[in-house]
Amino acid sequence: MPFIQTPIPNLLVFEPKIHEDSRGYFFESFNLQTFRAEGIEINFVQDNQSSSNYGVIRGLHYQLDPFAQVKLIRVLSGRILDVAVDIRKGSPAFGKSFSIELSAENKKQLFIPAGFAHGFSVLSDKAEVLYKCDSFYNKDSEAGILYNDPSLYIDWKIPAGKEIISEKDKKLSLFAECKNNFIFKE
Repeated sequence: MPFIQTPIPNLLVFEPKIHEDSRGYFFESFNLQTFRAEGIEINFVQDNQSSSNYGVIRGLHYQLDPFAQVKLIRVLSGRILDVAVDIRKGSPAFGKSFSIELSAENKKQLFIPAGFAHGFSVLSDKAEVLYKCDSFYNKDSEAGILYNDPSLYIDWKIPAGKEIISEKDKKLSLFAECKNNFIFKE
């Protein structure tokens, strides 16, 4: 199966099958039938793409219900450390984070259900990131958690003083104070 369960319930790593030959490679970055075979009923409605330089940390972002977004993250060029934090009340992994290196080379993707805060740091000189969302962006429901909240113990793999953080992200809430209306469902 192309899906690997992480230590956090419902958070999955997707490893598509790569077909390589002398010409290069081919893979299906998303196939609805493959996801449905895993029991994932999804209707992606929006693709977002960003380009960032080394040291950029974006996040930790999410949208509140009823505008929560399921995301499928992949890297088109470069390398990132992708991070998801479980903010679903009642989850056995509530407040825990998971991180994975995603790159154009390894072609791994992270499937993030609703109820997670998401962010990434750029580990290469530059990285282009593409992610699919199952809900449209809704400014009034956007929320976030401060990237360096000490209670989350996230190592972004960027040396101190080399981080590049937006002014907006510097003002996000601590985990203990963040807006949250997510409930864990098995």
